[in-house]
Amino acid sequence: MTSASVMNDRPIWERDGHSWPNRDCSRFVEAGGLRWHIQEAGSGPPLLLIHGTGAASHSWGGLLPLLAERYQVLALDLPGHGFTSAPAPKQLSLPGMATAVGALTKQLGFAPEIVVGHSAGAAILARLCLDGSIQPKLLISLSGALLPLRGFAGKWFSPAAKLFARSSIVPRFFAQGARKDPRSVKRMVDGTGSRLSPEEVALYRLLIAYPGHLAAALNMMANWDLEPMLRELPQLRPTLVLVGFAEDRTVPPSEAERAQRLLPSARLRRLPGLGHLGHEESPSVVFDLIVREAGALP
Repeated sequence: MTSASVMNDRPIWERDGHSWPNRDCSRFVEAGGLRWHIQEAGSGPPLLLIHGTGAASHSWGGLLPLLAERYQVLALDLPGHGFTSAPAPKQLSLPGMATAVGALTKQLGFAPEIVVGHSAGAAILARLCLDGSIQPKLLISLSGALLPLRGFAGKWFSPAAKLFARSSIVPRFFAQGARKDPRSVKRMVDGTGSRLSPEEVALYRLLIAYPGHLAAALNMMANWDLEPMLRELPQLRPTLVLVGFAEDRTVPPSEAERAQRLLPSARLRRLPGLGHLGHEESPSVVFDLIVREAGALP
């Protein structure tokens, strides 16, 4: 591999971060052997945001400024995603991700009272809570991928992800496709049931055009094991709010209902007209929900 290909394997802040949402809130910090890209804003009760697989802190672009009016907000790029450095592939598991995020919050001295996770980010937050690394009062799961996939998808997903993750060709193939055909990324976003602006789609294209970012997402999926969550979710201590987006084609609202059956005390909320990336489509709606749920805490 040439030095040029290494340089082009991952997003680089100085080259690719000029149009990053909330750029003024960004900084870099070393923790747990990784160089993290984080965003901090606001004051008030501490609130932690964790994005889903294949995204980065841009996912909170519209929501973070709203939250910063009431809370001390910390958002981050997960290991190997966006501008955060990548660990060894085997560390991109659910326990590995939780351990890494725990090391970051400890390094920062950040003890969140409210945590909000999207898709796989909700599972990472649940794992952090179950492990005692954080002790928030409220966990809000936005289209949370908290439980193992069912049926054919559950049997096919992990072996396929492992196969793709073992190949360096697969992420490069998809990255090249994203660079050559911008419409391919829009089709991918549309396939989630969400409708994003051209600027928001362009941020996903920026990330997907780098095979290093894609490789981290594939390794994360390949190492993902949610079977323990089936047993442990009922032990979750913070108040859990399960938010389903009605038009979600990736994690349908029925998954939130399934999680509630394991933890009947969880609050179930359904937001109409939004797809899997509902927090990006309508940040104000999700902001209002977070404020309401935080206000309903005992």
